[in-house]
Amino acid sequence: MSDHVISVVKRLRQEVPECLASGVVDMATGMLLTYETTDSHPSEVLDLLAGATLDLFQGRTVTMIEDIFKERRGVTSSEHYFQEILVNSTNLTHLFVRNNQNGDVVAVVVCPRSVNIGMLFAATRRVIKEHGGL
Repeated sequence: MSDHVISVVKRLRQEVPECLASGVVDMATGMLLTYETTDSHPSEVLDLLAGATLDLFQGRTVTMIEDIFKERRGVTSSEHYFQEILVNSTNLTHLFVRNNQNGDVVAVVVCPRSVNIGMLFAATRRVIKEHGGL
């Protein structure tokens, strides 16, 4: 695994306000490449994170929506429309950010639900941009 990816995950944990966990998912392989967290999580949950990320960005229905918009707009590229997804659960906020340079790589940041959403987006985008993507 790339030291670069490990460095991005560490910086996200350090610099995103109230960050509880961060990780990187490779959607081409369906694997969680690396993660850092303040808590221990069952391996089954971590294994499912990559699959859930893939479903969010490239699930069958999402792909169908993208294909319809591309067809209607005359777009022939393989570019994905969904770039960032914010999910609020009962106690947590999960931010998924697709890498602009490699659309198969997604950074995941988890914070308490009380996090300032603007700061969450700003810090996550800044870390990814400063690292030249993932």
